[in-house]
Amino acid sequence: QVQLVESGGGLVQAGGSLRLSCAASGRTFTPVAMGWFRQAPGQEREFVASIRWSGGTTYYADSVKGRFTISRHRTQNAVYLQMNSLTPDDTAVYYCAGQAVGAARYNNWGQGTQVTVSS
Repeated sequence: QVQLVESGGGLVQAGGSLRLSCAASGRTFTPVAMGWFRQAPGQEREFVASIRWSGGTTYYADSVKGRFTISRHRTQNAVYLQMNSLTPDDTAVYYCAGQAVGAARYNNWGQGTQVTVSS
């Protein structure tokens, strides 16, 4: 079983930056892709960004393009989300997720880390 643990959330003013980290531990970790999702109060969880583990291709939600950057460190089994120019609309619990080989969707999830952006 793979465990994903997020860190780096917190309170920041609008226009500020945060860097989220997700560390994977457990059995051999070789996902197909890693992603970040977020869920604001009263809203459904939404996709933020993802990265192919092997080739590093990245994908972003339109709402974060140009402001957020996803990256990974393969040897450290870690994925990161650099968030710049934050706005109050970015306030949410951010989840790290992994898609295992053979899985049709993300099947490993972290516990989430809170990001709050004040105006």
